[in-house]
Amino acid sequence: MRLSRYFLPVLKETPGEAQVISHQLMLRAGMVRQTAAGIYAWLPLGKRVLARIEQIVREEQDRACAIEVLMPTIQSAELWRQSGRYEAYGPEMLRIKDRQDREMLFSPTAEELFTVIFQNGAKSYRDLPRNLYQIQWKFRDEVRPRFGVLRGREFLMKDAYSFDLDMAGARHSYNRMFIAYMRTFARMGLDAIPMQADTGPIGGDLSHEFIVLAPTGESDVFYHENWLHPRDTDGIDADDPAALEDFIAGLNQDYAATDEKRDLDAEAAAGPALRQSKGIEVGQVFYFGDKYTKAMGVSVQGPDGAPVTPLMGSYGIGVSRLVGAIIEASHDTAGIIWPDAVAPFKVALINLRADDAACSAACEGLYAELSAAGVEVLYDDRDERGGAKFATADLIGLPWQLVVGPKGIAQGVVELKRRRTGEKQEMTVEAALARLTA
Repeated sequence: MRLSRYFLPVLKETPGEAQVISHQLMLRAGMVRQTAAGIYAWLPLGKRVLARIEQIVREEQDRACAIEVLMPTIQSAELWRQSGRYEAYGPEMLRIKDRQDREMLFSPTAEELFTVIFQNGAKSYRDLPRNLYQIQWKFRDEVRPRFGVLRGREFLMKDAYSFDLDMAGARHSYNRMFIAYMRTFARMGLDAIPMQADTGPIGGDLSHEFIVLAPTGESDVFYHENWLHPRDTDGIDADDPAALEDFIAGLNQDYAATDEKRDLDAEAAAGPALRQSKGIEVGQVFYFGDKYTKAMGVSVQGPDGAPVTPLMGSYGIGVSRLVGAIIEASHDTAGIIWPDAVAPFKVALINLRADDAACSAACEGLYAELSAAGVEVLYDDRDERGGAKFATADLIGLPWQLVVGPKGIAQGVVELKRRRTGEKQEMTVEAALARLTA
């Protein structure tokens, strides 16, 4: 993509309404614009990051044997009355009426709807286990939307819902999602700590929040210092219930809990290894048994012919919130530093002299070869000063900067900079192409 043709409305100054660094940088980098309190339009650069995160989430959900669907954002109030949550949920739910005076709502979550869809399609124990998920926009009318996409009213969320015949199966589904979440966040370059958490209005008695440590987080969290070291899940067989249970039990030996679920005895046992911090919740997993299936009259025929009420879990990931969380965890004074897996483009190709024929010819050649090799490039071909181009490249935080200037081209070299480390190397055009296409 040529920057001269791209829509990238970057800002030099930090908008006064932005309180946290992720909100400041998302506005300055031209990723989003606020359209109402807590509601944002996603501009091209932000939309590309959102799509990268969506794809990682989708791949790990598919790997965990969840099946993707897409539900409507508008739901009937009658569904929520069946579960008993319509009045209990509170003012965060946006309630509306259609032209026939029927009560509707903008989905803040979707346990009821998934339960009904499952009920219509599952009749026997042979139809279990199942885990259905979607990536869909939600709305919660927060009292004080703030911190940009970290606490917005409209947000993109992955929500999954598991259905199992018995407690052993339900626990295995919960554990599969637990590991899927660890893999998901690790692929994004995040150290997200699973912490014992309160279930809130979702219900149930077992839940973990996945927390990214950040001074701007709203949650107070407590954890053993061992969680500061990443955990390897590559060798875990998620299809083996016993192996999965043992692995997670081993993880849980190291204390980690949100403020609502603090265990003072466990904290005392941790001693000087106990840490306290602020954190950003990026995902949460719940087990709540038959809370919804029983209330909504769902059953399947068991192996002995008797009706069985399936047991459920639900599993959420804040896809749009992750954009802000990643920036909070990965930035410097110059701007964003995207992990490779979620970067909107891989390379910023910077032409230092757009009016120099040799320089522009070299850039055109590099742009063509990188694009042909499948490397996504944002080519800064604008008639701007070099300093302005460097500032833009640092602000938007692409992993690599490939700098082409007339002096270097005369000597047969270009400069390759790694944004994360700041390391710069002069090398031939061929060597730069080999590095970026490896």
